Amino acid sequence: MMRMHYFSNRLIFVCSLGLGICSADQAYAEKADQDKPVIVQAEKVSVNDVKQIYDLNGQILLIKGSIIVTGEDGHIQVDPQGYEFVDIKSMPDTVATFRQRREGIPDEFMQGLATQVVYDSKTELLTLTGDAHLKRLLNMQLLDQLRGWKIEYDDVKQYYRVLPPKDAKPDDLPVARAILSPRRKATLEK
Repeated sequence: MMRMHYFSNRLIFVCSLGLGICSADQAYAEKADQDKPVIVQAEKVSVNDVKQIYDLNGQILLIKGSIIVTGEDGHIQVDPQGYEFVDIKSMPDTVATFRQRREGIPDEFMQGLATQVVYDSKTELLTLTGDAHLKRLLNMQLLDQLRGWKIEYDDVKQYYRVLPPKDAKPDDLPVARAILSPRRKATLEK
């Protein structure tokens, strides 16, 4: 029933928004997260220490500093510089989730859910695919909210992008949706 509004207009809509915070207090992903260890809890973990590949299955909880990722099936690859590439998927009756504190403004978080969560710690690119939702929260109050098939959030360049499936036809596309708070209000209320 929640998906019904996606199909009501049958409109092709690609939303590419430059949403940098327009103040001196720019908030990025918490930099301290880069130096934190990865803590993984799952029903099954397979480790290839030589190739730095970790396969995860069943009730995954991944924590790295302020980053928390959950899902049911996952894969982590660590590159030679120590950056993690995380790919976590849900099962048909569940969702995969992502949450990270942002640096700069206290108590600001990015929070998302989808069928698949992909996070590249080197580029700080988060990709949510499959009935994706992404929220920016400040003191647990909603500032921005995005919904669509695929959401890309680039923390370095400070932009969101909502995309339809590549093979979608105009008649079956979901409508991308964004709710955005005025930046002046969000940055002045600290």
